[in-house]
Amino acid sequence: MPTGKVIITCALTGAIHTPGMSPHLPATPDQIIAEGRRAAEAGAAILHVHARNPETGQPDQSVEAFGRILPALKETGAVINITTGGSPFMNVEERVQPAAHFAPELASLNMGSMNFGLYPMKARYPDLGRDWENAHLENSRDLVFRNTFKDIEHVLDACSPNGTRFEFECYDIGHLYSLAHMKGRGKVSGPLFVQSVFGLLGGIGAHSEDVMMMRRTADRLLGDDYRWSVLGAGSNQMRIAAMSAANGGHVRVGLEDSLWAGPGKLATSGAEQIALVHSLLKGLSLSAATPDEARDILDLKGSEKVNF
Repeated sequence: MPTGKVIITCALTGAIHTPGMSPHLPATPDQIIAEGRRAAEAGAAILHVHARNPETGQPDQSVEAFGRILPALKETGAVINITTGGSPFMNVEERVQPAAHFAPELASLNMGSMNFGLYPMKARYPDLGRDWENAHLENSRDLVFRNTFKDIEHVLDACSPNGTRFEFECYDIGHLYSLAHMKGRGKVSGPLFVQSVFGLLGGIGAHSEDVMMMRRTADRLLGDDYRWSVLGAGSNQMRIAAMSAANGGHVRVGLEDSLWAGPGKLATSGAEQIALVHSLLKGLSLSAATPDEARDILDLKGSEKVNF
C-alpha cells in the first residue's frame, strides 16, 4: 500500500559479520547503543537489534545481554525490533528468549529452514584473528539454519500474546508460502511486515528478476494485507533498496547486512548507509517515515507497551 513514506530499518550488528571484518562493527553494549543512536538520528524508524558478548564479539542471545542495551535504544524513539533469529548456530528456544521476555513492538521471525553458507567469505578473510571467527565461517559449510513449522509456531505462541508483531524474514519463495499458510490457519494477521532477503548463499539470489518474483509472489499470496521491505546482502544493498522504494516498498540497511558504504569503502556506521537511502528516496520523490508513521503503517502497539 504505497503511502509516499518509506520505512528505513537499520540492523545494527547482527550475527553474521565478525569483529575481525570491520573495526566499525559494534559489539559492546555501549557501541551498540551508540550505533542505534546514530541510526535513529540519521532517519531509521526501526532498529533491528542483536546483542554480542563484549569480550569476544560472539552473538549473545541471553536476556541479560539485551537488557543492557534495550532501555537506551528505546530512548531514541525508534521502533525496537528484537531478533528471534539470533545466530543460525542456536536453537529456537535460545533464540526466542529476549523477544518473549521484553515484549517488543516488533520481533523478527525467519519463515523457513535453509542452508546458510557464509564460508565463501573465507577467501576475503583468510585469518580473522579469533578462533571462533574462522570456525564461524568454515562451519557454515555444513549448516542448516533450522526454522521448522514447529519452530515458527513456537515463536508465534511465545510472542504474539504480548502484542508483538513480526518482521517476517523470507529468504526464498517457499518462505512466502509458509507465511501464507500461517495466515490461512489464523496464526498471523495483517498487515504482515514481509522482509525479503536477497543475496545470501542458500537463499534466493540478488538478480532483479529474483526481486520482482518475490514481490509478485507476495502480491499473489497476500494481496494488500502486507507491507514489503527488502534487504540486499553486501554490495547488493543499495541496488535492491532502490528497486523496493521504486515499487512502493520499504528498505533495510545496517552493518548486519553490509559492511560497506560504497565500492571498497567500509561504512563507519549504518548511518552512512541511511544517508545513501535518503538520496535514493529524494530522487524518487519519496521520504522516510518517522517512527510514529512506521507504527501506523505496521499497526504496532506503541513503545509504552513494551517490557523495557
